[in-house]
Amino acid sequence: MKRQLTITTEPINEPALVAGRAMSESAGAALTFAGVVRGQERDDTIQAIDYEAFQRMAEHQFHLIFDQIEKRWPVESIRLIHRIGVVKVNEPSLWVEVIAGHRAEAFAAGQWLIDEMKRVVPIWKKPVRQVA
Repeated sequence: MKRQLTITTEPINEPALVAGRAMSESAGAALTFAGVVRGQERDDTIQAIDYEAFQRMAEHQFHLIFDQIEKRWPVESIRLIHRIGVVKVNEPSLWVEVIAGHRAEAFAAGQWLIDEMKRVVPIWKKPVRQVA
């Protein structure tokens, strides 16, 4: 399974990522997911989220997650980009692509990846509150 992991302070360029997609002729599913910063965090209005990561451990945990996906589903490739630093409302903080032969395994692997990421990857978020 091909893997691409990027943890970056740079904005996520979704059109460029889709344009750069590489997949085999046997792949029938290209699932993409963008996690976007909302303007509400709990009951507070916010203007951004400041993401921090223990980067080496985050990379390690992501690769362990990718290893489990490779064992559980017939996935051709995964690309994942997670931003750190300040990400404004309506901007993507996470972009995931799962390429597989069929949609069922692409959806299952993608959802499991995001759930597991939230559970074990050391990336923390701090809301940046709206200025009055």
